[in-house]
Amino acid sequence: MSATPAPAAAALDRRTLVTVFVLIVGGLAVIFDSTIVSVALDTIARELGVPISTVQWVSTGYLLALGVAIPIVGWAQARLGGKRLWMLALTVFLVASIACSLAWDASSLIAFRVVQGLGGGLMMPLMTMLALQQVGAGGRAGLGKLMAIVSLPMALGPILGPTIGGVILEYLDWSWLFWVNVPFCLVGLALAWKFLPADRTAGRAKLDMVGLLLLSPGLVGVLFGLSNAGDEGGFARIDVWGPLAAGAVLVAAFVAWALPRPNRALVDVRLFGKRAVGSSSMLFLLAGASLYGAMLLLPLYFQNIQGLSALEAGLVLIPQGVGTLLTRVLAGRLTDSVGGRWVALVGFAVMGAATVPFAFADADTSIWLLMGVLLVRGMGLGAVMIPVMSVAYVGLDNAEVPHASIVTRLAQQLGGAFGTALLAVILEANLVGAVDAADAADAFDAAFWWAVGFTVVAMGLTFLLPGRTAVRAAAAAAEEREAAAALAE
Repeated sequence: MSATPAPAAAALDRRTLVTVFVLIVGGLAVIFDSTIVSVALDTIARELGVPISTVQWVSTGYLLALGVAIPIVGWAQARLGGKRLWMLALTVFLVASIACSLAWDASSLIAFRVVQGLGGGLMMPLMTMLALQQVGAGGRAGLGKLMAIVSLPMALGPILGPTIGGVILEYLDWSWLFWVNVPFCLVGLALAWKFLPADRTAGRAKLDMVGLLLLSPGLVGVLFGLSNAGDEGGFARIDVWGPLAAGAVLVAAFVAWALPRPNRALVDVRLFGKRAVGSSSMLFLLAGASLYGAMLLLPLYFQNIQGLSALEAGLVLIPQGVGTLLTRVLAGRLTDSVGGRWVALVGFAVMGAATVPFAFADADTSIWLLMGVLLVRGMGLGAVMIPVMSVAYVGLDNAEVPHASIVTRLAQQLGGAFGTALLAVILEANLVGAVDAADAADAFDAAFWWAVGFTVVAMGLTFLLPGRTAVRAAAAAAEEREAAAALAE
């Protein structure tokens, strides 16, 4: 038990901090890209002369590419090595970003965004894998502090992304949205070449082709169906429930294929049986639904109900990102000291309480009051993500980390897609028949109540997270296994 402080210190040694810094620089390109483009779809549609239903594929194509790329990260790292894969993915993202900025019509932009999504889909889970494998199994008793640093791009994105996007749209052409990525990619590549640890694990890893042909199309089907649910007709549309059903069948088939083949399957689904991974994945689903669902509702509310421009809406959302930054370090320390369960519970409670005012807001509600509420909401969000990310990896061996990273990333992605789709359907259904601003405000109120509901359910599920004693025992057991493996070599 007395070994707990040592792992925390080891997780933050100079080697680990340098590695994490290098990963953050490259990761910022992906996060900024996602948050910047999300506020620009209307402008891009107008300037390219296409309907919003067409330009929506700029986001949908990117999302589907993530579904293809994320499941192969574990195999690709084993095949190429972490450093090579990171630099390859970052190069793909860089080239695709430049191509997006030079796109000549909607079709070319969508195609280049798909390529960009492949690079980004490889980078985000790999970023977590490389940081965790740097500290080893024994170092994961102090994961809270490490996760507070690793997930920094996700906190900075909502602060700077919409603001940068709004400024670009106000004063420059939309193509400049994608040039923002280029400096991060170039500096990230140089730093990765110089400072990332040399690859030692690359080898002749065999690709689970059957698993790939089941899981990737299955995820694409689910994500595609959910992305269509925001259109008129909601979940009753055949292009929603059809892909959803087909995707669910393929994912279920993959689970049946993978269960008896844990060492050869594309993703080791048996990790769901581990309390830490299973409970964290469920909370990632709900956290993703709340986070991405709010990213849909909040800008629309400020623009359509409060009458703000895209730039003004981006500025108003800054306090939420600031709040997330404010609680990150404290959440990391508390996760390591009192356990992730209680930190996540309080975080979800704060998130839910700070979403309630939006369920009562209308066109006359003070912007300053809502900005204060967003600051508090961001503090809750920061307190949620750190413990949920940290607990998922405690007690895992290095070989299990890639699989856990893929599982939790997919859970967050699917949760985000589901939350966005559901809230879009609810908002659309309540906007039907709205005749004035008051009716429109009521429609947003109903959608925000559902967002509150996500956090209430999540509060109950936090009790499934392992407590502090269980986390310490799992970390100690992993450290013993790691030491035994080292002696055996």
